[in-house]
Amino acid sequence: MKNIRGGASVLDMDPKNTVGGGVEDVYGEDCATEDQLVTPWTISVASGYSLLRDPRHNKGLAFTEKERDAHYLRGLLPPVVATQQLQEKKLMHSIRQYQLPIQKYMAMMELEERNERLFYKLLIDNVEELLPIVYTPTVGEACQKYGSIFKRPQGLYISLKEKGKILDVLKNWPERSIQVIVVTDGERILGLGDLGCQGMGIPVGKLALYTALGGVRPSACLPITIDVGTNNEKLLKDEFYIGLRQRRATGQEYYELLHEFMTAVKQNYGEKVLVQFEDFANHNAFELLAKYGTTHLVFNDDIQGTASVVLAGVIAALKLLGGSLADHTFLFLGAGEAGTGIAELIALEMSKRSNAPIEETRKKIWLVDSKGLIVSLRKDSLQHFKQPWAHEHEPINNLLDAVKAIKPTVLIGSSGVGRTFTKEVVEAMASLNEKPLILALSNPTSQSECTAEEAYTWTKGKAIFASGSPFDPVEYEGKVFVSGQANNAYIFPGFGLGLVISGAIRVHDDMLLAASEALAGQVSEENYANGLIYPPFSNIRKISANIAANVAAKAYELGVATRLPRPVNLVKYAESCMYSPVYRSYR
Repeated sequence: MKNIRGGASVLDMDPKNTVGGGVEDVYGEDCATEDQLVTPWTISVASGYSLLRDPRHNKGLAFTEKERDAHYLRGLLPPVVATQQLQEKKLMHSIRQYQLPIQKYMAMMELEERNERLFYKLLIDNVEELLPIVYTPTVGEACQKYGSIFKRPQGLYISLKEKGKILDVLKNWPERSIQVIVVTDGERILGLGDLGCQGMGIPVGKLALYTALGGVRPSACLPITIDVGTNNEKLLKDEFYIGLRQRRATGQEYYELLHEFMTAVKQNYGEKVLVQFEDFANHNAFELLAKYGTTHLVFNDDIQGTASVVLAGVIAALKLLGGSLADHTFLFLGAGEAGTGIAELIALEMSKRSNAPIEETRKKIWLVDSKGLIVSLRKDSLQHFKQPWAHEHEPINNLLDAVKAIKPTVLIGSSGVGRTFTKEVVEAMASLNEKPLILALSNPTSQSECTAEEAYTWTKGKAIFASGSPFDPVEYEGKVFVSGQANNAYIFPGFGLGLVISGAIRVHDDMLLAASEALAGQVSEENYANGLIYPPFSNIRKISANIAANVAAKAYELGVATRLPRPVNLVKYAESCMYSPVYRSYR
Protein backbone atom coordinates (compact mmCIF):
# COMPACT_ATOMS: atom_id res chain seq x y z
CA MET A 1 0.00 0.00 0.00
CA LYS A 2 2.86 2.38 0.83
CA ASN A 3 4.17 2.00 -2.73
CA ILE A 4 0.79 2.92 -4.20
CA ARG A 5 0.61 5.93 -1.86
CA GLY A 6 4.06 7.12 -2.87
CA GLY A 7 5.55 6.22 0.53
CA ALA A 8 2.81 7.74 2.74
CA SER A 9 1.97 5.85 5.95
CA VAL A 10 -1.40 5.68 7.69
CA LEU A 11 0.37 7.03 10.78
CA ASP A 12 1.55 10.24 9.06
CA MET A 13 -1.76 12.02 9.76
CA ASP A 14 -0.83 14.66 7.21
CA PRO A 15 -3.49 17.44 7.40
CA LYS A 16 -3.31 17.94 3.62
CA ASN A 17 -4.31 14.27 3.27
CA THR A 18 -7.43 14.67 5.34
CA VAL A 19 -10.91 15.36 4.06
CA GLY A 20 -12.85 17.96 6.06
CA GLY A 21 -14.63 16.18 8.90
CA GLY A 22 -16.92 16.69 11.86
CA VAL A 23 -20.58 15.80 12.40
CA GLU A 24 -22.69 18.53 10.85
CA ASP A 25 -25.18 20.35 13.08
CA VAL A 26 -28.27 19.50 11.05
CA TYR A 27 -30.78 21.32 13.22
CA GLY A 28 -28.76 24.50 13.73
CA GLU A 29 -28.65 24.37 17.55
CA ASP A 30 -24.90 25.03 17.75
CA CYS A 31 -25.04 28.29 15.81
CA ALA A 32 -28.16 29.66 17.56
CA THR A 33 -27.75 32.35 20.22
CA GLU A 34 -29.46 31.95 23.62
CA ASP A 35 -32.40 34.19 22.76
CA GLN A 36 -33.08 32.51 19.41
CA LEU A 37 -35.73 29.83 19.25
CA VAL A 38 -34.85 26.28 18.17
CA THR A 39 -37.22 23.39 17.60
CA PRO A 40 -36.90 20.69 20.28
CA TRP A 41 -36.85 17.60 18.01
CA THR A 42 -37.93 14.34 19.56
CA ILE A 43 -39.52 11.00 18.71
CA SER A 44 -42.79 10.03 20.35
CA VAL A 45 -43.03 6.91 22.52
CA ALA A 46 -44.00 3.86 20.44
CA SER A 47 -47.17 2.18 21.66
CA GLY A 48 -49.93 -0.13 20.54
CA TYR A 49 -50.11 -0.97 16.86
CA SER A 50 -46.94 1.01 15.98
CA LEU A 51 -44.91 -0.77 18.68
CA LEU A 52 -45.73 -4.19 17.17
CA ARG A 53 -44.44 -2.95 13.80
CA ASP A 54 -41.17 -1.49 15.06
CA PRO A 55 -38.57 -4.31 14.71
CA ARG A 56 -36.24 -2.74 17.28
CA HIS A 57 -38.84 -2.75 20.07
CA ASN A 58 -41.28 -5.48 19.06
CA LYS A 59 -41.27 -8.53 21.34
CA GLY A 60 -44.31 -10.31 19.88
CA LEU A 61 -45.99 -12.55 22.45
CA ALA A 62 -43.27 -11.77 25.01
CA PHE A 63 -44.93 -8.48 26.09
CA THR A 64 -45.89 -8.91 29.76
CA GLU A 65 -49.38 -8.21 31.13
CA LYS A 66 -48.10 -4.94 32.63
CA GLU A 67 -46.51 -3.86 29.33
CA ARG A 68 -49.71 -4.67 27.43
CA ASP A 69 -51.63 -2.30 29.69
CA ALA A 70 -49.00 0.46 29.67
CA HIS A 71 -48.51 0.44 25.88
CA TYR A 72 -52.10 0.00 24.64
CA LEU A 73 -51.49 -3.55 23.40
CA ARG A 74 -54.64 -5.13 24.88
CA GLY A 75 -56.51 -7.01 22.19
CA LEU A 76 -53.74 -6.54 19.63
CA LEU A 77 -52.10 -9.82 20.74
CA PRO A 78 -53.48 -13.25 21.67
CA PRO A 79 -53.76 -13.61 25.48
CA VAL A 80 -50.77 -15.94 26.00
CA VAL A 81 -47.42 -14.52 27.23
CA ALA A 82 -44.41 -16.42 25.80
CA THR A 83 -40.76 -16.13 26.85
CA GLN A 84 -38.01 -15.24 24.38
CA GLN A 85 -36.61 -18.77 24.85
CA LEU A 86 -39.93 -20.31 23.76
CA GLN A 87 -40.09 -17.98 20.75
CA GLU A 88 -36.56 -19.02 19.83
CA LYS A 89 -37.41 -22.73 20.10
CA LYS A 90 -40.51 -22.30 17.93
CA LEU A 91 -38.65 -20.33 15.24
CA MET A 92 -35.70 -22.72 15.03
CA HIS A 93 -38.18 -25.57 14.62
CA SER A 94 -39.89 -23.61 11.85
CA ILE A 95 -36.63 -22.72 10.04
CA ARG A 96 -35.46 -26.35 10.13
CA GLN A 97 -38.60 -27.39 8.23
CA TYR A 98 -37.40 -25.59 5.09
CA GLN A 99 -35.59 -27.79 2.59
CA LEU A 100 -33.66 -25.09 0.72
CA PRO A 101 -31.04 -22.78 2.29
CA ILE A 102 -32.47 -19.78 0.36
CA GLN A 103 -35.84 -20.38 2.06
CA LYS A 104 -34.11 -20.33 5.44
CA TYR A 105 -32.33 -17.11 4.42
CA MET A 106 -35.64 -15.45 3.52
CA ALA A 107 -37.21 -16.60 6.80
CA MET A 108 -34.27 -15.08 8.73
CA MET A 109 -34.48 -11.78 6.82
CA GLU A 110 -38.22 -11.57 7.48
CA LEU A 111 -37.54 -12.16 11.18
CA GLU A 112 -34.96 -9.35 11.22
CA GLU A 113 -37.56 -6.98 9.72
CA ARG A 114 -40.14 -8.05 12.31
CA ASN A 115 -38.22 -8.60 15.57
CA GLU A 116 -34.57 -7.49 15.66
CA ARG A 117 -33.62 -8.84 19.09
CA LEU A 118 -35.11 -12.27 18.42
CA PHE A 119 -33.21 -12.41 15.09
CA TYR A 120 -29.88 -11.78 16.87
CA LYS A 121 -30.74 -14.12 19.76
CA LEU A 122 -31.36 -16.89 17.23
CA LEU A 123 -28.14 -16.14 15.34
CA ILE A 124 -25.93 -15.96 18.46
CA ASP A 125 -27.35 -19.11 20.09
CA ASN A 126 -27.27 -21.17 16.87
CA VAL A 127 -24.27 -19.60 15.16
CA GLU A 128 -22.77 -22.75 13.64
CA GLU A 129 -26.11 -23.72 12.08
CA LEU A 130 -27.24 -20.27 10.93
CA LEU A 131 -23.94 -18.66 9.88
CA PRO A 132 -23.92 -20.47 6.49
CA ILE A 133 -27.51 -19.23 6.00
CA VAL A 134 -27.10 -15.48 6.67
CA TYR A 135 -23.56 -15.40 5.26
CA THR A 136 -21.54 -17.51 2.81
CA PRO A 137 -22.48 -19.70 0.99
CA THR A 138 -26.24 -18.92 1.00
CA VAL A 139 -25.81 -15.13 0.81
CA GLY A 140 -24.25 -15.65 -2.64
CA GLU A 141 -27.43 -17.27 -3.95
CA ALA A 142 -29.47 -14.54 -2.22
CA CYS A 143 -27.52 -11.85 -4.11
CA GLN A 144 -28.06 -13.65 -7.42
CA LYS A 145 -31.83 -13.69 -6.72
CA TYR A 146 -32.00 -10.39 -4.81
CA GLY A 147 -34.25 -8.70 -7.40
CA SER A 148 -36.80 -11.52 -7.19
CA ILE A 149 -36.81 -11.85 -3.38
CA PHE A 150 -36.57 -8.08 -2.72
CA LYS A 151 -39.31 -7.00 -0.30
CA ARG A 152 -38.14 -4.12 1.82
CA PRO A 153 -34.99 -1.95 1.45
CA GLN A 154 -32.24 -2.72 3.95
CA GLY A 155 -29.60 0.00 3.98
CA LEU A 156 -28.88 2.86 1.56
CA TYR A 157 -28.63 2.71 -2.23
CA ILE A 158 -26.40 5.43 -3.68
CA SER A 159 -26.42 5.47 -7.47
CA LEU A 160 -25.04 7.78 -10.15
CA LYS A 161 -28.43 9.55 -9.96
CA GLU A 162 -27.41 10.81 -6.50
CA LYS A 163 -24.16 12.43 -7.70
CA GLY A 164 -23.82 15.84 -6.03
CA LYS A 165 -26.43 14.91 -3.38
CA ILE A 166 -24.75 12.08 -1.44
CA LEU A 167 -24.59 14.04 1.85
CA ASP A 168 -28.35 14.61 1.64
CA VAL A 169 -28.89 10.89 0.93
CA LEU A 170 -26.87 9.95 4.04
CA LYS A 171 -29.10 12.27 6.08
CA ASN A 172 -32.13 10.29 4.92
CA TRP A 173 -30.93 7.38 7.06
CA PRO A 174 -32.78 7.63 10.40
CA GLU A 175 -29.78 6.92 12.66
CA ARG A 176 -27.36 9.76 13.39
CA SER A 177 -24.73 7.83 15.34
CA ILE A 178 -23.14 5.32 12.94
CA GLN A 179 -20.00 3.40 13.91
CA VAL A 180 -19.61 0.89 11.05
CA ILE A 181 -20.48 1.21 7.36
CA VAL A 182 -20.07 -1.78 5.02
CA VAL A 183 -20.11 -0.63 1.40
CA THR A 184 -19.99 -2.54 -1.90
CA ASP A 185 -20.27 -1.62 -5.56
CA GLY A 186 -21.29 -5.19 -6.39
CA GLU A 187 -18.61 -5.74 -9.04
CA ARG A 188 -17.09 -8.91 -7.59
CA ILE A 189 -19.53 -10.64 -5.25
CA LEU A 190 -17.82 -13.69 -3.70
CA GLY A 191 -16.77 -15.87 -6.65
CA LEU A 192 -19.96 -15.00 -8.55
CA GLY A 193 -18.83 -11.91 -10.46
CA ASP A 194 -20.66 -8.65 -11.17
CA LEU A 195 -24.07 -8.63 -9.48
CA GLY A 196 -24.47 -4.84 -9.56
CA CYS A 197 -27.05 -3.41 -7.18
CA GLN A 198 -28.02 -6.91 -6.02
CA GLY A 199 -24.76 -7.05 -4.08
CA MET A 200 -26.64 -5.40 -1.17
CA GLY A 201 -27.03 -8.86 0.40
CA ILE A 202 -23.32 -8.77 1.28
CA PRO A 203 -23.25 -5.53 3.40
CA VAL A 204 -26.52 -6.61 5.07
CA GLY A 205 -25.06 -10.05 5.91
CA LYS A 206 -21.71 -8.66 7.08
CA LEU A 207 -23.34 -6.17 9.42
CA ALA A 208 -25.62 -8.85 10.89
CA LEU A 209 -22.37 -10.61 11.85
CA TYR A 210 -20.83 -7.40 13.21
CA THR A 211 -23.72 -7.39 15.68
CA ALA A 212 -24.13 -11.12 16.36
CA LEU A 213 -20.44 -12.04 16.55
CA GLY A 214 -18.78 -8.73 17.45
CA GLY A 215 -21.47 -7.08 19.55
CA VAL A 216 -21.66 -3.80 17.59
CA ARG A 217 -25.15 -2.33 18.10
CA PRO A 218 -27.47 -2.85 15.09
CA SER A 219 -28.46 0.84 15.17
CA ALA A 220 -24.78 1.79 14.73
CA CYS A 221 -24.45 -0.28 11.51
CA LEU A 222 -25.21 1.01 8.01
CA PRO A 223 -25.16 -1.17 4.84
CA ILE A 224 -24.58 0.78 1.61
CA THR A 225 -24.53 -0.23 -2.05
CA ILE A 226 -23.01 2.13 -4.59
CA ASP A 227 -24.68 1.51 -7.93
CA VAL A 228 -22.62 2.58 -10.94
CA GLY A 229 -24.27 0.08 -13.30
CA THR A 230 -23.40 -3.52 -14.12
CA ASN A 231 -21.68 -5.35 -16.97
CA ASN A 232 -23.76 -8.46 -16.27
CA GLU A 233 -25.86 -8.88 -19.44
CA LYS A 234 -28.22 -11.33 -17.76
CA LEU A 235 -29.12 -8.76 -15.07
CA LEU A 236 -29.47 -5.91 -17.56
CA LYS A 237 -32.11 -7.98 -19.37
CA ASP A 238 -33.81 -9.21 -16.17
CA GLU A 239 -37.16 -7.45 -15.67
CA PHE A 240 -36.82 -7.89 -11.88
CA TYR A 241 -33.35 -6.27 -11.67
CA ILE A 242 -33.44 -3.45 -9.09
CA GLY A 243 -30.39 -1.42 -10.16
CA LEU A 244 -29.35 1.04 -12.89
CA ARG A 245 -29.77 -0.51 -16.34
CA GLN A 246 -26.47 0.64 -17.81
CA ARG A 247 -22.89 -0.52 -18.24
CA ARG A 248 -20.55 0.14 -15.32
CA ALA A 249 -19.15 3.66 -14.97
CA THR A 250 -15.34 3.63 -14.78
CA GLY A 251 -12.40 6.02 -14.55
CA GLN A 252 -12.99 9.60 -13.49
CA GLU A 253 -16.78 9.31 -13.23
CA TYR A 254 -16.43 6.34 -10.87
CA TYR A 255 -13.72 7.84 -8.67
CA GLU A 256 -15.51 11.21 -8.41
CA LEU A 257 -18.62 9.45 -7.07
CA LEU A 258 -16.54 7.43 -4.58
CA HIS A 259 -14.68 10.55 -3.44
CA GLU A 260 -17.94 12.41 -2.88
CA PHE A 261 -19.20 9.40 -0.91
CA MET A 262 -16.07 9.20 1.31
CA THR A 263 -16.13 12.97 1.93
CA ALA A 264 -19.84 12.91 2.81
CA VAL A 265 -19.40 9.95 5.19
CA LYS A 266 -16.75 11.80 7.17
CA GLN A 267 -18.72 15.04 7.14
CA ASN A 268 -21.87 13.35 8.37
CA TYR A 269 -20.48 10.79 10.83
CA GLY A 270 -17.09 12.15 11.86
CA GLU A 271 -13.54 10.81 11.97
CA LYS A 272 -14.18 7.56 13.85
CA VAL A 273 -16.70 5.84 11.57
CA LEU A 274 -15.29 2.61 10.13
CA VAL A 275 -15.83 2.19 6.37
CA GLN A 276 -15.39 -1.42 5.29
CA PHE A 277 -14.98 -1.90 1.52
CA GLU A 278 -16.56 -5.15 0.42
CA ASP A 279 -16.40 -7.10 -2.85
CA PHE A 280 -14.92 -4.37 -5.05
CA ALA A 281 -13.00 -5.54 -8.14
CA ASN A 282 -9.21 -5.82 -7.71
CA HIS A 283 -8.30 -2.70 -9.67
CA ASN A 284 -10.59 -0.52 -7.52
CA ALA A 285 -10.09 -2.32 -4.19
CA PHE A 286 -6.35 -1.61 -3.91
CA GLU A 287 -6.74 1.93 -5.24
CA LEU A 288 -9.46 2.87 -2.73
CA LEU A 289 -7.69 1.28 0.24
CA ALA A 290 -4.45 3.05 -0.62
CA LYS A 291 -6.12 6.40 -1.32
CA TYR A 292 -8.29 6.62 1.80
CA GLY A 293 -6.09 4.65 4.23
CA THR A 294 -4.29 7.86 5.27
CA THR A 295 -7.42 10.01 5.56
CA HIS A 296 -10.19 7.72 6.85
CA LEU A 297 -10.72 4.70 9.09
CA VAL A 298 -10.99 2.17 6.24
CA PHE A 299 -10.69 -1.60 6.05
CA ASN A 300 -11.02 -4.01 3.12
CA ASP A 301 -12.20 -7.40 4.31
CA ASP A 302 -11.23 -9.16 1.05
CA ILE A 303 -7.64 -7.91 1.23
CA GLN A 304 -7.04 -7.44 4.98
CA GLY A 305 -9.67 -9.59 6.74
CA THR A 306 -8.97 -12.65 4.60
CA ALA A 307 -5.24 -12.13 5.10
CA SER A 308 -5.64 -11.89 8.87
CA VAL A 309 -7.80 -15.03 9.22
CA VAL A 310 -5.50 -17.09 6.98
CA LEU A 311 -2.39 -15.89 8.85
CA ALA A 312 -4.10 -16.93 12.11
CA GLY A 313 -4.64 -20.44 10.68
CA VAL A 314 -1.02 -20.65 9.53
CA ILE A 315 0.29 -19.50 12.95
CA ALA A 316 -1.96 -22.05 14.69
CA ALA A 317 -0.92 -24.80 12.23
CA LEU A 318 2.76 -24.34 13.18
CA LYS A 319 1.99 -26.41 16.31
CA LEU A 320 1.05 -29.34 14.05
CA LEU A 321 3.58 -28.68 11.27
CA GLY A 322 6.58 -27.85 13.46
CA GLY A 323 9.23 -25.24 12.74
CA SER A 324 8.92 -21.47 12.60
CA LEU A 325 7.06 -19.42 10.03
CA ALA A 326 10.29 -18.71 8.16
CA ASP A 327 10.96 -22.47 7.80
CA HIS A 328 7.97 -22.86 5.49
CA THR A 329 7.47 -22.22 1.77
CA PHE A 330 4.11 -20.95 0.53
CA LEU A 331 2.51 -21.39 -2.88
CA PHE A 332 -0.68 -19.53 -3.82
CA LEU A 333 -3.12 -20.24 -6.59
CA GLY A 334 -4.72 -16.84 -7.21
CA ALA A 335 -2.96 -13.48 -7.17
CA GLY A 336 -5.90 -11.10 -6.79
CA GLU A 337 -6.71 -8.92 -3.79
CA ALA A 338 -7.17 -11.91 -1.44
CA GLY A 339 -4.04 -13.80 -2.55
CA THR A 340 -1.66 -10.85 -2.53
CA GLY A 341 -3.18 -9.52 0.72
CA ILE A 342 -2.61 -12.86 2.49
CA ALA A 343 0.90 -13.17 1.06
CA GLU A 344 1.87 -9.67 2.24
CA LEU A 345 0.58 -10.23 5.78
CA ILE A 346 2.39 -13.60 6.06
CA ALA A 347 5.59 -11.89 4.85
CA LEU A 348 5.09 -9.11 7.42
CA GLU A 349 4.61 -11.56 10.29
CA MET A 350 7.62 -13.58 9.10
CA SER A 351 9.68 -10.39 8.98
CA LYS A 352 8.54 -9.39 12.48
CA ARG A 353 9.35 -12.81 13.95
CA SER A 354 12.71 -13.35 12.24
CA ASN A 355 13.93 -9.72 12.12
CA ALA A 356 14.60 -10.20 8.39
CA PRO A 357 13.69 -7.42 5.92
CA ILE A 358 10.32 -7.94 4.26
CA GLU A 359 12.00 -8.06 0.83
CA GLU A 360 13.73 -11.27 2.03
CA THR A 361 10.68 -12.90 3.62
CA ARG A 362 8.62 -12.33 0.44
CA LYS A 363 10.99 -14.75 -1.33
CA LYS A 364 9.52 -17.64 0.71
CA ILE A 365 6.14 -16.97 -0.94
CA TRP A 366 5.25 -17.81 -4.58
CA LEU A 367 2.08 -16.96 -6.49
CA VAL A 368 0.46 -18.59 -9.52
CA ASP A 369 -2.08 -16.59 -11.55
CA SER A 370 -4.02 -17.45 -14.72
CA LYS A 371 -0.82 -17.18 -16.78
CA GLY A 372 1.30 -19.40 -14.51
CA LEU A 373 3.97 -18.81 -11.88
CA ILE A 374 4.70 -15.12 -11.26
CA VAL A 375 8.40 -14.71 -12.06
CA SER A 376 10.75 -11.77 -12.69
CA LEU A 377 10.61 -12.22 -16.49
CA ARG A 378 6.92 -11.20 -16.34
CA LYS A 379 7.45 -8.14 -14.13
CA ASP A 380 6.82 -5.48 -16.79
CA SER A 381 3.41 -6.89 -17.72
CA LEU A 382 2.18 -7.38 -14.11
CA GLN A 383 -0.33 -5.23 -12.19
CA HIS A 384 1.37 -3.23 -9.42
CA PHE A 385 0.07 -5.45 -6.58
CA LYS A 386 1.61 -8.56 -8.17
CA GLN A 387 5.06 -7.08 -8.79
CA PRO A 388 6.57 -7.73 -5.29
CA TRP A 389 5.99 -11.47 -5.89
CA ALA A 390 7.92 -11.73 -9.18
CA HIS A 391 10.94 -13.81 -8.06
CA GLU A 392 13.81 -15.27 -10.08
CA HIS A 393 12.71 -18.58 -11.62
CA GLU A 394 12.13 -20.04 -15.06
CA PRO A 395 8.52 -19.65 -16.27
CA ILE A 396 6.04 -22.40 -15.29
CA ASN A 397 2.57 -22.32 -16.77
CA ASN A 398 0.57 -24.67 -14.52
CA LEU A 399 0.01 -25.34 -10.82
CA LEU A 400 1.17 -28.99 -10.79
CA ASP A 401 4.59 -28.13 -12.24
CA ALA A 402 4.84 -25.18 -9.85
CA VAL A 403 4.23 -27.51 -6.86
CA LYS A 404 6.92 -29.90 -8.09
CA ALA A 405 9.44 -27.08 -8.68
CA ILE A 406 8.79 -24.86 -5.63
CA LYS A 407 8.15 -27.79 -3.18
CA PRO A 408 5.82 -25.78 -0.91
CA THR A 409 4.85 -26.90 2.59
CA VAL A 410 1.69 -24.75 2.40
CA LEU A 411 -0.72 -24.57 -0.57
CA ILE A 412 -3.27 -21.75 -0.51
CA GLY A 413 -6.14 -21.31 -2.99
CA SER A 414 -7.75 -17.89 -3.50
CA SER A 415 -8.49 -18.19 -7.21
CA GLY A 416 -12.30 -18.10 -7.14
CA VAL A 417 -12.23 -21.12 -9.48
CA GLY A 418 -13.56 -24.47 -8.25
CA ARG A 419 -11.77 -27.83 -8.40
CA THR A 420 -8.35 -26.37 -9.32
CA PHE A 421 -6.53 -28.41 -6.63
CA THR A 422 -6.65 -31.57 -8.72
CA LYS A 423 -5.86 -35.10 -7.50
CA GLU A 424 -2.34 -34.82 -9.00
CA VAL A 425 -1.68 -31.47 -7.25
CA VAL A 426 -2.88 -32.71 -3.85
CA GLU A 427 -0.97 -35.99 -4.19
CA ALA A 428 2.18 -34.05 -5.09
CA MET A 429 1.76 -31.99 -1.89
CA ALA A 430 1.40 -35.24 0.12
CA SER A 431 4.53 -36.77 -1.48
CA LEU A 432 6.58 -33.67 -0.59
CA ASN A 433 5.37 -33.22 3.01
CA GLU A 434 4.64 -35.33 6.07
CA LYS A 435 1.71 -32.97 6.89
CA PRO A 436 0.81 -30.70 3.95
CA LEU A 437 -1.21 -27.62 4.93
CA ILE A 438 -3.90 -27.13 2.25
CA LEU A 439 -6.19 -24.09 2.41
CA ALA A 440 -8.96 -23.98 -0.23
CA LEU A 441 -10.36 -20.53 0.48
CA SER A 442 -12.61 -19.60 -2.44
CA ASN A 443 -16.32 -19.02 -1.79
CA PRO A 444 -19.05 -20.19 -2.14
CA THR A 445 -18.68 -23.98 -1.79
CA SER A 446 -19.01 -24.55 -5.55
CA GLN A 447 -15.89 -22.41 -6.12
CA SER A 448 -13.72 -24.16 -3.49
CA GLU A 449 -10.40 -25.35 -4.99
CA CYS A 450 -11.07 -28.81 -3.54
CA THR A 451 -13.43 -30.40 -1.02
CA ALA A 452 -12.48 -31.62 2.45
CA GLU A 453 -13.16 -35.20 1.34
CA GLU A 454 -10.79 -34.83 -1.63
CA ALA A 455 -8.04 -33.30 0.52
CA TYR A 456 -8.15 -36.06 3.15
CA THR A 457 -8.65 -38.93 0.69
CA TRP A 458 -5.98 -37.90 -1.81
CA THR A 459 -3.39 -37.29 0.94
CA LYS A 460 -4.40 -40.55 2.73
CA GLY A 461 -5.37 -38.58 5.84
CA LYS A 462 -2.10 -36.61 6.05
CA ALA A 463 -3.48 -33.15 5.18
CA ILE A 464 -4.20 -30.32 7.56
CA PHE A 465 -7.14 -28.75 5.72
CA ALA A 466 -9.25 -25.62 6.03
CA SER A 467 -11.64 -24.00 3.56
CA GLY A 468 -13.51 -20.72 3.02
CA SER A 469 -16.97 -22.34 3.06
CA PRO A 470 -17.99 -25.04 5.56
CA PHE A 471 -17.64 -28.78 4.82
CA ASP A 472 -19.11 -31.68 6.80
CA PRO A 473 -16.72 -33.95 8.77
CA VAL A 474 -15.08 -36.65 6.63
CA GLU A 475 -14.51 -40.29 7.61
CA TYR A 476 -11.39 -41.87 6.10
CA GLU A 477 -10.22 -45.37 7.03
CA GLY A 478 -12.14 -45.34 10.29
CA LYS A 479 -10.96 -41.91 11.43
CA VAL A 480 -13.18 -38.80 11.41
CA PHE A 481 -11.52 -35.60 10.13
CA VAL A 482 -13.08 -32.22 11.02
CA SER A 483 -11.90 -29.46 8.71
CA GLY A 484 -11.48 -25.86 9.83
CA GLN A 485 -13.18 -22.92 8.17
CA ALA A 486 -10.92 -19.96 7.35
CA ASN A 487 -13.91 -17.68 7.58
CA ASN A 488 -13.45 -13.89 7.70
CA ALA A 489 -16.26 -13.88 10.26
CA TYR A 490 -13.62 -14.91 12.83
CA ILE A 491 -11.78 -11.64 12.30
CA PHE A 492 -13.78 -8.67 11.05
CA PRO A 493 -16.46 -8.47 13.83
CA GLY A 494 -13.83 -8.49 16.61
CA PHE A 495 -11.50 -6.28 14.58
CA GLY A 496 -14.25 -3.70 14.04
CA LEU A 497 -15.23 -3.83 17.73
CA GLY A 498 -11.58 -3.18 18.68
CA LEU A 499 -11.53 -0.08 16.46
CA VAL A 500 -14.84 1.16 17.89
CA ILE A 501 -13.97 0.68 21.58
CA SER A 502 -10.59 2.40 21.21
CA GLY A 503 -11.96 5.22 19.07
CA ALA A 504 -9.28 4.44 16.47
CA ILE A 505 -8.99 6.85 13.53
CA ARG A 506 -6.72 4.77 11.25
CA VAL A 507 -6.13 1.08 10.46
CA HIS A 508 -2.48 -0.08 10.53
CA ASP A 509 -1.10 -3.46 9.37
CA ASP A 510 0.16 -4.15 12.91
CA MET A 511 -3.48 -4.25 14.04
CA LEU A 512 -4.14 -7.05 11.54
CA LEU A 513 -1.17 -9.01 12.93
CA ALA A 514 -2.53 -8.43 16.45
CA ALA A 515 -5.92 -9.83 15.36
CA SER A 516 -4.29 -12.92 13.79
CA GLU A 517 -2.22 -13.63 16.89
CA ALA A 518 -5.29 -13.27 19.14
CA LEU A 519 -7.31 -15.71 16.99
CA ALA A 520 -4.47 -18.27 16.80
CA GLY A 521 -4.18 -18.03 20.60
CA GLN A 522 -7.81 -19.20 20.99
CA VAL A 523 -7.15 -22.66 19.46
CA SER A 524 -7.20 -25.21 22.30
CA GLU A 525 -5.30 -28.50 22.66
CA GLU A 526 -8.59 -30.31 22.12
CA ASN A 527 -9.05 -28.47 18.78
CA TYR A 528 -5.51 -29.45 17.73
CA ALA A 529 -6.22 -33.08 18.62
CA ASN A 530 -9.09 -33.01 16.08
CA GLY A 531 -6.78 -31.53 13.42
CA LEU A 532 -8.44 -28.11 13.72
CA ILE A 533 -6.47 -24.88 13.24
CA TYR A 534 -9.42 -22.63 14.10
CA PRO A 535 -11.50 -22.61 17.29
CA PRO A 536 -15.22 -23.55 17.09
CA PHE A 537 -17.65 -20.78 16.18
CA SER A 538 -19.72 -21.57 19.27
CA ASN A 539 -17.16 -19.50 21.25
CA ILE A 540 -17.16 -16.63 18.74
CA ARG A 541 -18.16 -13.82 21.12
CA LYS A 542 -15.32 -14.71 23.51
CA ILE A 543 -12.96 -14.92 20.52
CA SER A 544 -14.17 -11.53 19.23
CA ALA A 545 -13.65 -9.91 22.64
CA ASN A 546 -10.03 -11.16 22.70
CA ILE A 547 -9.41 -9.96 19.15
CA ALA A 548 -10.99 -6.57 19.95
CA ALA A 549 -8.77 -6.22 23.03
CA ASN A 550 -5.61 -7.04 21.05
CA VAL A 551 -6.54 -4.63 18.24
CA ALA A 552 -7.44 -1.85 20.69
CA ALA A 553 -4.16 -2.35 22.59
CA LYS A 554 -2.26 -1.97 19.30
CA ALA A 555 -4.27 1.19 18.46
CA TYR A 556 -3.25 2.73 21.82
CA GLU A 557 0.36 1.66 21.26
CA LEU A 558 0.45 3.24 17.77
CA GLY A 559 -1.14 6.46 18.99
CA VAL A 560 -4.26 6.27 16.80
CA ALA A 561 -6.77 5.60 19.63
CA THR A 562 -8.87 8.55 20.81
CA ARG A 563 -10.95 7.01 23.62
CA LEU A 564 -9.09 8.09 26.75
CA PRO A 565 -8.16 7.11 29.36
CA ARG A 566 -7.34 3.60 28.14
CA PRO A 567 -9.41 0.94 29.97
CA VAL A 568 -7.33 -1.17 32.36
CA ASN A 569 -8.71 -4.52 31.23
CA LEU A 570 -9.48 -4.33 27.52
CA VAL A 571 -11.02 -7.82 27.27
CA LYS A 572 -13.54 -7.05 30.03
CA TYR A 573 -14.19 -3.63 28.52
CA ALA A 574 -14.84 -5.19 25.06
CA GLU A 575 -17.28 -7.69 26.62
CA SER A 576 -19.07 -4.90 28.48
CA CYS A 577 -19.56 -2.94 25.22
CA MET A 578 -21.19 -5.85 23.36
CA TYR A 579 -24.83 -5.60 22.35
CA SER A 580 -27.13 -8.09 24.08
CA PRO A 581 -30.16 -9.41 22.18
CA VAL A 582 -32.09 -10.26 25.35
CA TYR A 583 -35.48 -8.50 25.53
CA ARG A 584 -35.63 -5.31 27.57
CA SER A 585 -38.48 -4.51 29.98
CA TYR A 586 -40.57 -1.44 29.06
CA ARG A 587 -42.01 0.98 31.58
